[in-house]
Amino acid sequence: MAEDGSISLNKYISNTGICSRREADKWIEAGRVKINNIIAQKGNRVFENDIVTIDNKPLKSAPKNVYIALNKPKGITCTTDLKDKDNIIDYVNHKERIFPIGRLDKASTGLILLTNDGDIVNKILREKNENEKEYIVKVDQAITERFLKRMSQGVPILGTTTKPCKVHFINKYTFKIILTQGLNRQIRRMCQYFDYNVVSLNRIRIMHIELGDLEKGKWRNLDKNELNILFKKLNHHT
Repeated sequence: MAEDGSISLNKYISNTGICSRREADKWIEAGRVKINNIIAQKGNRVFENDIVTIDNKPLKSAPKNVYIALNKPKGITCTTDLKDKDNIIDYVNHKERIFPIGRLDKASTGLILLTNDGDIVNKILREKNENEKEYIVKVDQAITERFLKRMSQGVPILGTTTKPCKVHFINKYTFKIILTQGLNRQIRRMCQYFDYNVVSLNRIRIMHIELGDLEKGKWRNLDKNELNILFKKLNHHT
């Protein structure tokens, strides 16, 4: 959504679920769509309290886009499969139909984003966009300078070598790592390659969005500033 609170007309129509944006554009070009009783043009935007009609029939308003940050506790699965009794959807229990952006494995904790805006998911997860994710990791043996250096330079796992990343010492058993990749159980596999086992793994940041003091198991809506920065970084137009 733009800073002025508006949304593009074709997206507003497609968000109701009745058609795609492309189909909405065809309806607009055919003169079937009106905003406040004025025939709409492609590129028009919809503001709060505007009335949109198609063939002179009011369009049911689309559900508002939801963007939330959850401090995921241990034991919750990042899946939309409701057959999994520990699924994240039932855990959050949001009134809108939302889904997680990416995942944290069941044993890991910390920041995960959920939304009903399918347009932003791939942009956040796409590796080439170099979007950072920051973790605090505790392992089962003393951390050495050699371990940190080798972790940062790339580790052979899953038939590839991980991209170079930032790794920082925190204390004898704890380090911070910043990744731009999202391979399956990547940090755990990287540690295991050097015979270290992860005791706890907590994600504290995704891009500019920080976990902060959000209590474990609680969620909050992203604030306006976080969303403005997010959309700007993703070049996300609504």
